[in-house]
Amino acid sequence: MKQIKSVLILGGGSAGLITALTFRRLMPDLRVELARSVDIGVIGVGEGTTAVFPEHFFDVLGISKEEFYRETRPTWKQGIKFIWGPRDHFFYTFDFQYDQKREGLALANGFYADDDCSLLDLPAALMQGGKAFATGPLGKPIISGGYAFHIENHSLVSYLEKVVAASGVVLHDDTLEHAEREGDQVTRLVFKSGEERSADLLIDASGFRAELIGRTLGTPFQEFNHSLFCDKAVIGGWTRTDEPLHAYTTAETMNSGWCWQIEHEHWINRGYVYSSRFISDEDALAELLAKNPKISNTPRVVPFRSGRYESNWVGNVAAVGNASGFVEPLEATALAQLIYEVRWLIEKIRVTGGCPDEQTKADYNRIIGQAWDEIRDFLAFHYKFNTRLDTPFWKHCHEHTSLGDYESFYQSYRKLGPAPETIHALPHRPNIYGIEGYLTMLVGMKVPHERPHCPNEQERAIWERHNRAMKARVMAGVDSVQALAAIRRPTWQW
Repeated sequence: MKQIKSVLILGGGSAGLITALTFRRLMPDLRVELARSVDIGVIGVGEGTTAVFPEHFFDVLGISKEEFYRETRPTWKQGIKFIWGPRDHFFYTFDFQYDQKREGLALANGFYADDDCSLLDLPAALMQGGKAFATGPLGKPIISGGYAFHIENHSLVSYLEKVVAASGVVLHDDTLEHAEREGDQVTRLVFKSGEERSADLLIDASGFRAELIGRTLGTPFQEFNHSLFCDKAVIGGWTRTDEPLHAYTTAETMNSGWCWQIEHEHWINRGYVYSSRFISDEDALAELLAKNPKISNTPRVVPFRSGRYESNWVGNVAAVGNASGFVEPLEATALAQLIYEVRWLIEKIRVTGGCPDEQTKADYNRIIGQAWDEIRDFLAFHYKFNTRLDTPFWKHCHEHTSLGDYESFYQSYRKLGPAPETIHALPHRPNIYGIEGYLTMLVGMKVPHERPHCPNEQERAIWERHNRAMKARVMAGVDSVQALAAIRRPTWQW
């Protein structure tokens, strides 16, 4: 491949816009163009992110926090509340909970979490207590650490369009008519305006259509149907009234899948992800409405397929975002995986002096493929061990869900319990979720192991002392409404 001096991104949604900004920030010498179609609308759903998102936006892209909050009006997310498994609920956070060891205790925290796992770290304790952040001097919210956002997709895209336009990216409002190829090279893109465009590197950010990597190049698609059985979502919502503004996403077990709740300041977004093999669209809608009678808009059904393309970088085309692969939003992986893809792509270009060869592309495809497969296997843990309901769908999940590359990790957990030593059984290191993500789900769902621990009186006293200290920090904290009011005061400084 010749030296990359120009990049053309196809797609003007959040994937294309974030990709354009990241290239402009990290590779400012490249010419970056973006072609977007006004005929293709934005998927206007509530978006949950992970802690990767604010780190990338504020620390890597250098976006102004003041401007970002003013323009997109996000709310905060400290993690996920899982109504899942035999417990009433448990929390998934972006911090470290189960493999850490509290002072004075002999074993890791996971061994003491049978009765209550809601206070293992500060984010979980804040969620349990209905708070968003701890406070510092004068009661000021401490908005730092591993937090994420709930953000409305239309607001995010509208803001990104402004930032991209001001960054020097060349924007084209045009709709792709067809692409032409020679071998594994896409030679030119022909648009409905009659314009023809190309570049040294074409980035496919065209979403589920996968115009270049899929339709033009015919790259094989690997379905995740041995691990993930859901293939549709029905989405609705209502205007917020007196409901508390939670600083977390809710993931709630349903008869044939699960339901999310995403918290916006003035809107509550609900979506039921389900398997059409086990429930009809009409019955899924009825179940969603029975659970959420306040839904006021007309719910819509969105079909999807879970999986990834066999290769994400083929010839002069690299796919990112939903054009690269897709899984249901059970762990809000979409934007985090996009950022992972783009930063690895830029790194591979950088270390080769802008002249990536076939081995470079093969390494990139291995790294990104491995990341997609880990997401698949991590979500599989959620399904395999959720014993909350005994419906036909969940019976099928218990019996037929493959844990893929992480089966050996599960077998190690069965023998060792939530011990830090299980890290040696992870098939890939570093990996996306570390040991914490897997232990959160296994301990949270009370998956049995061979090393149960019954704390003695001294250990119980130490555990309770730590819990009291955590509760005291939460009592002094602020909820999302109070934190929003604080950052909107004229005296607030980031």
